[in-house]
Amino acid sequence: MLVTFLLLTLIAVFGHFEDFLGTTLLSRPLVLGPLVGLVLGDVTQGVMIGATLELIFMGNIKVGAAIPPDIITGGVLGTAFAIMSHKGPAIALALAVPISILAEMVISGLFVFRAVFNKKFNLYAEDGNYKGIQRLHILSGLLKPVLMGIIIFVALELGSTAIKSFLDMMPAWVQSGLQVAGNMLPALGFALLMNLMFNKRVAPYFFLGFMLAAFLKLPIIAIGGLGVIIALIVTQDAPKPAASTDDDFDFDDAPAETAPTEPQHKLSKGTLRNLFFRSLTLEANFNFETWQNTGFVFTIIPVLKKLYHTKEAMAAALKRHLQLFNTSPYGSTLIVGITAAMEEQNSQDKDFDEESISSVKLGLMGPLAGVFDSLFWGTFKVIAAGVGTSLAIKGNILGPLLFLLIFNVPHLLLRYNLTFIGYNAGTKFLQNLSKSNLMDKLTSGAAILGLMVVGAMPATLMNIKTPLNIGSSSSAVGVQAILDQIVPAMIPLGLTFLVYYFVKKQVKTTWLLLGLLVLGFAGSIIHLFV
Repeated sequence: MLVTFLLLTLIAVFGHFEDFLGTTLLSRPLVLGPLVGLVLGDVTQGVMIGATLELIFMGNIKVGAAIPPDIITGGVLGTAFAIMSHKGPAIALALAVPISILAEMVISGLFVFRAVFNKKFNLYAEDGNYKGIQRLHILSGLLKPVLMGIIIFVALELGSTAIKSFLDMMPAWVQSGLQVAGNMLPALGFALLMNLMFNKRVAPYFFLGFMLAAFLKLPIIAIGGLGVIIALIVTQDAPKPAASTDDDFDFDDAPAETAPTEPQHKLSKGTLRNLFFRSLTLEANFNFETWQNTGFVFTIIPVLKKLYHTKEAMAAALKRHLQLFNTSPYGSTLIVGITAAMEEQNSQDKDFDEESISSVKLGLMGPLAGVFDSLFWGTFKVIAAGVGTSLAIKGNILGPLLFLLIFNVPHLLLRYNLTFIGYNAGTKFLQNLSKSNLMDKLTSGAAILGLMVVGAMPATLMNIKTPLNIGSSSSAVGVQAILDQIVPAMIPLGLTFLVYYFVKKQVKTTWLLLGLLVLGFAGSIIHLFV
């Protein structure tokens, strides 16, 4: 078993390595589940368990300083123990949820601990030692996969026999309760996704998606295609907002002196491609004090090496970019490209205002985070997960593959091209976007498409019913049959909105997870839900 445990540990380490791989969703249960199944000789069961856990943790995303439960550790251990005990998805979720919550505490502690390295980063910057910054960025980033790998291996080595014996003693009614609870838990994922997009203006599209799935039984991939068409039609003539609020960032209002004015571009395509590849490590050393700052410095170093050839100039540039930085990794290369152009102009023009580089970075972080987080977390990930899980829940290996392709083809193409767009067009590109109202159309269209797919999910991917009957035994009428005549999948829809209500009330995800587990388990015992 030692080799098996080592392979399972490597799968978990690979998942935690995603911070070095550009947040490409390689860490999701839908991807790691089949790998665990492959190692344990049951790929189909791994695919199905991965899909079940993906539904539960669908809204499990890291935005800002909010650290969600660690689905990598919980998913790998839960899937492994479930397959080894031959107990299936219900046991996987029963184990994955508490393990994920405990692992989250460890990771949060690590993100706090990493801040102690910031003093060392600053000392390297003072000396103009970019090699030291690169080395420390990578070493600090390796702490997470190594630490979690050790924890997972120890858990497998010490706990597999005990867990298997415990699960073998578990009575059937407990497993039934866990199965019902597992059917309810996806409501949390859907509610968290709704929290990103749902508002009065686009709410009808959620219900349109639900009706297409519940009444017409359309598959999610068809609803997604219809959503694309509707989004294109609706946003063709979308009016530009009359005026921006104080909270909005209007690129037209950006100070003219912060924009690079026709610099003489000399950086090669190879250097810019290097920026793209390095940007994939943006979150490798994420910490709660300066967030993604060392990732940004690591990304921009190839440009600084080309432009600054004295210790003093290099030190000034390194210190400039070690300031706090945090944005969506998916749109980060646009800022990187613009920064590269401004650094190039700064190296050529002695009168250039160096502070404007930091001003542009700080000014773009928030707006681009809002746009790209909504686009990728609220649209591409939703569609990818909807299509992937609908196939994988039936044991189809195409589910995880389509999941990765649907998300990463647009992600990597856009991320790559934004590097060159930012460098060649700079802030003029952003001003043109503002004038053409493209960002508003993109955000609106993404919300329409995302909500239609999310609306279809309760009817398609949640199987919650009630066995209650009305009347005497001879003439009893099933409550579920009555509900289906009114609105099919009414219970999944109602549960999703109930959880959404508590999400809006800012109830912690952990409490909602536990609450759904209790509701499902208790509902199964009293024969309220099946």
